[in-house]
Amino acid sequence: MKSAVVVFPGSNCDRDLADAITKVTGRAPAMVWHRETVLPEGLDFIGIPGGFSYGDYLRSGAMAARSPVMQAVIKAAGEGRAVLGICNGFQVLTETGLLPGALMRNAGLNFVCRDVRLSVANSQSIFTSRYAQGELVTIPVAHHDGNYVADAATLDQLEGEGRVAFRYAEPVNGSARDIAGILNPGGNVLGMMPHPERLIEPAQGGTDGRRLFEAALMALA
Repeated sequence: MKSAVVVFPGSNCDRDLADAITKVTGRAPAMVWHRETVLPEGLDFIGIPGGFSYGDYLRSGAMAARSPVMQAVIKAAGEGRAVLGICNGFQVLTETGLLPGALMRNAGLNFVCRDVRLSVANSQSIFTSRYAQGELVTIPVAHHDGNYVADAATLDQLEGEGRVAFRYAEPVNGSARDIAGILNPGGNVLGMMPHPERLIEPAQGGTDGRRLFEAALMALA
């Protein structure tokens, strides 16, 4: 699997994501600076990491969504390449329009940083095939603007089309219908607030996040 991780000013999880990809796939991703206008050729997988791109000015992810490299990411997604946006990466994907809805300030107005339980709502995507439908997994979160919102028609469409990938199994941030991660219509773009890259080996306290990367490797290798 040939992969890349996009790096923005303020990204702080890019190396974590690159390390997770390397450990699972055995091949280090290319690190692509946000000012690039093209991506490496032959990519299978593109990661948009967490952090505070551009210091979260304006809205979280809003400025990063307009970085030159994102036009290349949008093009790659349209060609069916796998794109994973984690935390701030999820915010960037909604700001580009690759995913619907928006991520707003947490309902409790507090930064949330802890392990949380998720329910696997769709185990049939290229990112989730290593999980069982309805399985409860533990993945860390670390965000201040993770409250997913969308109008009722969009939420109904996401649920009706099986595009909700993960739900929170406990109160976390007030997200509509407990949504923690969603897919695009083609199933090749996933945005999620929890950080699977932070839980891929026992030394980190668990391995529930590892299976997401293993699923992608199985689908794309």
